[in-house]
Order: sequence, then structure tokens, then C-alpha cells
Amino acid sequence: MNRGFILLNCDLGAEEYIVDELKHMQVISHAYLTFGAYDVIAEIEVENQKEFAKAIATIRKLSRVVSTMTLNVTNPE
Repeated sequence: MNRGFILLNCDLGAEEYIVDELKHMQVISHAYLTFGAYDVIAEIEVENQKEFAKAIATIRKLSRVVSTMTLNVTNPE
């Protein structure tokens, strides 16, 4: 199991739209609105690194996403 987090910046006012889109994706276990340097944080759970990379690419292509930072967990439970 590969797990990680993606931190997203999005267009002003698009935060709730992005969270809603993320929550409809099977690979996303949690998605939250945040205050601070990033607008949204999402937890990703997939079977392998190839699926992890594919999920990140899909998320980055969502409309109204401006930038992302990916954190790949190295010691999953």
C-alpha cells in the first residue's frame, strides 16, 4: 500500500469545488479545506507507486488547481 498527501493551491473561491472533486476519487481517503500556505490537503491510498504517480497526475489536471506539493509517505503502516 502506498500512501501520501497532496497539498493544493487553487483559484480563489474554488476550494470547496476542489474538495468535492477529490472526495469523488476512489484513491482519495480524505480531503480537507485548510488555512495557510495551501488551500486543500488530500490523503491518497493506492496499491503501488505507479498508481500513486497516476493519481497525482490526475489531481494536478483538475480545473482550477494552480499548484501542488506531493508528500509520499515512506513508512506506511
